Amino acid sequence: MQPVMPRPAAIAVVRREGRFLLVRRGQPPDPGRWGFPGGKIEPGETAAEAAVRELAEETGVVAQALRAFDCVDVIRRNADGSLAYHFVLTAVACRWISGEAVAADDAHEAAWFTLAEISAGKAPFLEQVERVARSAPLP
Repeated sequence: MQPVMPRPAAIAVVRREGRFLLVRRGQPPDPGRWGFPGGKIEPGETAAEAAVRELAEETGVVAQALRAFDCVDVIRRNADGSLAYHFVLTAVACRWISGEAVAADDAHEAAWFTLAEISAGKAPFLEQVERVARSAPLP
């Protein structure tokens, strides 16, 4: 069996009118939970390019990448303690340009949430969504 290697990925952190754009995941990992749009970085693609591409694929929203501002490790283990997967997500602050959020690709839903709504935890958010939202620079 080959060892599980960390895989680079990017998430797009878009804030518009005081709300953050999140998607409810339709596919593993973490189906049914809300997080920032994003996905794997393709060979030859920067984290900023991946964030903008994944954002458009998952929501139809067009944005400009401003800067990377955080790094999130997503590590999951199997029942026996062995490593199932490890993603290293680069959080990229993005400025909304156009488009209304509509779930596409592997996103089940797309919606805008205030920081207060995220903090209240009334939806099943991924564990690091609140921390990333709090640390996001203003576009």
